[in-house]
Amino acid sequence: MLIVKDLKKTYPSFSLDCTLEVPDGRITGLIGQNGAGKTTLFKLILGLIFKDSGSVTVLGKEPSSLSDSDRQRLGVVLAESGFSGYLTVKSVCTILKAFYPDFDERFFMDSCARNGLKPDQQIKEFSTGMKAKLKVISALSHKAEFLLLDEPTSGLDVIARDEVLALIRDYMASNETNSVLISSHISSDLEHLCDDIYMIHEGRIVLHEDTDTLLSDYAVLKVSDEEFENLDKSYLLRKVKEPFGWSCLTDKKAFYVENYPDIVIERSGIDELMQNYIKGESL
Repeated sequence: MLIVKDLKKTYPSFSLDCTLEVPDGRITGLIGQNGAGKTTLFKLILGLIFKDSGSVTVLGKEPSSLSDSDRQRLGVVLAESGFSGYLTVKSVCTILKAFYPDFDERFFMDSCARNGLKPDQQIKEFSTGMKAKLKVISALSHKAEFLLLDEPTSGLDVIARDEVLALIRDYMASNETNSVLISSHISSDLEHLCDDIYMIHEGRIVLHEDTDTLLSDYAVLKVSDEEFENLDKSYLLRKVKEPFGWSCLTDKKAFYVENYPDIVIERSGIDELMQNYIKGESL
C-alpha cells in the first residue's frame, strides 16, 4: 500500500528523514512524541507539502500522480483537520455522498447512531471523542482500501479511545487486504492493534519491529551500578541513568533471563520502549 524511501523535508528548526512501508493486509503503527515528525510525514505521504528528496509510493503511484479514483481508495484522518462545527451528521453525510461514488450511506448513518452521534446535532456540540469518532467513521464509509490515521485517539479518554480502535478493528476484519498506517503518541493504544511498529524520534525512524517481537523479546533490565559493570552489554540497545543504578533496554530478553537470574528484568511495553529510546543513550 505504501513505500517511503529516504524521504527528506527540512525546516529551519526541524528536519525529517524517513524510510518505511505498509504491506497489504497489515496495521502499521507509527509512535513518537509530539513534534517527532508524525504529522509532517503524513502530509508528505498525501502530497500536501512538497518533499526535498526521496520517494513516496501510495497505491503504486507517487502522490502527485494519484487520480480522483485512486484517492477514493484512501481513508484519511489528519490530526489538524475536522468538519465545520456548524455542520450536522446529516449534512456531513450529504457532503460525503456527493464526493465519494462508493459512499455507503447506510453504514455511515448506522455507525454514527451506534456511537451516539445524533443526525441533527451540530458538530460544535460534540465532545472531543464524538468528533474523533465522526472523522474515523467518515474515513471508513467509502470502502477505502488504505487508511492513514494521524493521531485519531489524541485527547480522548480511555473509553473513547477504545471505541475508536474498535472501529479500526472492524474495518480490518471486513477485508483481509485492507491496510492501515496509524500514528499515536499514546503508544499503548497500538500495542494490541498493530502488526508492526515504527518509532520516530526527532524526524528519524529509530526502530522498526513486529509488535509480537517487541512484546516477547524486548525487556528493561533494572541493575545497580555494580551489576551494570559486570553485565555483558553485547545485547543492550540503550541505557538510562537512574537513582538506583541503570535501566537498560535489550532485544534479547532470553539471554539475560538465562545468564543473569538475579537481576530485575521487566517486560518492555511500548511505552517503556519509547521512554528508554528517548531518554537513553546508546552503548
